[in-house]
Amino acid sequence: MEPANDLAVDGNAVAGPLAEIFAVDVTSAHLSCDSCGATNRLAEEVAYVRGPGSVLRCVDCTAVLARFVRTRDSVWLDLRGSAAWQIRITP
Repeated sequence: MEPANDLAVDGNAVAGPLAEIFAVDVTSAHLSCDSCGATNRLAEEVAYVRGPGSVLRCVDCTAVLARFVRTRDSVWLDLRGSAAWQIRITP
């Protein structure tokens, strides 16, 4: 699915900000959409990153999967639109 407008980019755009939170590269994580049940790699989802925070939307149904904002001293992370995140790690 193509992004709905010129403001949207693919999920790779949120890799840098999420690297501050997670100790692994999350672009290959599989996200399950709570709305439609689709599972896709984070890198394939649709990201909006030009606002004060970032929004990650499902590439299949456009429902919001995650929101996050970085402030001076913390990160606010809202994953309510995601049923699950599967992040592979190496032992």
